[in-house]
Amino acid sequence: MRHLTRIFDSAVTENQHAKTALRRDLLAARRALDPGERRTAAAALAARALGLPELAGARTVAAYVSVGSEPGTRELLDALRAAGKRVLLPVLLADNDLDWAVYGGPGTLAEAAHAGRMTLLEPAGPRLGPQAVTTADAVLLPGLAVDGRGMRLGRGGGSYDRVLERLERAGARPALVVLLYDDEVVARVPEEPHDHPVQAVATPSGVRRFSS
Repeated sequence: MRHLTRIFDSAVTENQHAKTALRRDLLAARRALDPGERRTAAAALAARALGLPELAGARTVAAYVSVGSEPGTRELLDALRAAGKRVLLPVLLADNDLDWAVYGGPGTLAEAAHAGRMTLLEPAGPRLGPQAVTTADAVLLPGLAVDGRGMRLGRGGGSYDRVLERLERAGARPALVVLLYDDEVVARVPEEPHDHPVQAVATPSGVRRFSS
């Protein structure tokens, strides 16, 4: 039994190192994009994502405000709100968990109190509590990559791992969609036991779904 435990722990450690290396390469590629490329990608991504039946049929969508070189979400957020969707945005807590508030438009975003080195924008409305995400019909997830099985690579902070665990504990079954650049759909993402697959990925050039 101890031998099997050592093998399991070794595999987990190798996957952690592989994730770190892949994150480094993907973040470098994002930083290399010029502002014009990012704006073009954001507009195309909004159009692709809005065509998803999972979003078209959703009453409540949990989303996020993109930061830095992430695929832009601001156009998508405003389009979802204009379409009559209730859009929930995350509020970063001191312990790296996420609270939620309703998005009231571009003028209602403020810089986060616990942003660290990144400039995070959060909704200024009343906080609804971490459980509010369980009311969403669709959850848009940030990420760095996804593979052909739907396994998503996040930034490693753990905030969305908690979100996914919360959804599972509550028995909630929203559509999980990750938003990426085209080159971030990769052959294989290293996975750990806590990782969850997504149902779809939207990129500027199209949408791909994964079997459950």
